[in-house]
Amino acid sequence: MRRLPAALLALPLLLAACTQDAGAEPTGPPPATEEPAGAAQAPRDWIYQLSGYDGDALDALAATPQEVAVIDLARDGGEGYWSTEEITALKDSGKTVYAYFTMGSIETYRPEYPAVAETDLVLNQWGDWPDEYFVRYWDERWRDLVMRPRLDQAIAAGFDGVYLDVPNAYEEIDLGLVPGEDRDSLAQKMADQVKAIDEYTDDRLDVLVQNSPELIGFDGYLDAIDGLGVEELFFINPDEPCTEEWCAENLAHVREIAAAGKLILAVDYAAEEANIAAACARYEEEGFAGAVADVDLDAIFAPCP
Repeated sequence: MRRLPAALLALPLLLAACTQDAGAEPTGPPPATEEPAGAAQAPRDWIYQLSGYDGDALDALAATPQEVAVIDLARDGGEGYWSTEEITALKDSGKTVYAYFTMGSIETYRPEYPAVAETDLVLNQWGDWPDEYFVRYWDERWRDLVMRPRLDQAIAAGFDGVYLDVPNAYEEIDLGLVPGEDRDSLAQKMADQVKAIDEYTDDRLDVLVQNSPELIGFDGYLDAIDGLGVEELFFINPDEPCTEEWCAENLAHVREIAAAGKLILAVDYAAEEANIAAACARYEEEGFAGAVADVDLDAIFAPCP
């Protein structure tokens, strides 16, 4: 769940990816008994902060013990992009660093918005988030105006990879605005966008996508990603165990992605000590890099013990 300071307005609540109560037996397939290729090099934990950077700098993040950091492409959600020196210093603290931005929507405070708004790329508003709109992410103009410039910025700053949000746009776009499309065709177009991103970066950036693990069912998607970020695998609506049927389905997809040797960055939002401990135990059991954070993602939090 992406959060920025109130002045920039809150960002959308993403589709949760969940499983059963941490104290119960999982309803999805069990974890793989053999570690996937590359598992020995996988990080144990990560930190996820999208706003509230102390002094608009990364020094406090660099001092944390987590092995991976996901931060916004810009310190202010706008044009205050991190410099090469700042990203290098964060990497020199021992962290792999990913740049966060959306690929299925546009927020009105982003610097690209005015140019996008002059086109027909903008579609329906995202529910309760008045300043975020889904877009025609399959249109070449979207890639020219937004995606390639953001990828170029991440490369120039020295990020290790990108952490791409709102793949679930394919489920939320008003079909009445895109005649001839259906959910399957929009899902394949999202997979195609991720493939295009992977091809464009050409090994200069790792590509991680947040949520929508079911996209592995679409042609070329699994090969195009280096990992998956997934919210609320074990707790939804902070501190509420996830026990819905779709939670187990999501976990099964995440396990399949992990078994293919992809990095999994899992984050749950919880404040109760018992729930934090339960989520951390599940990350260890599954072999996922884990984080338990405040839903606003505007402050540093402790790693799993």
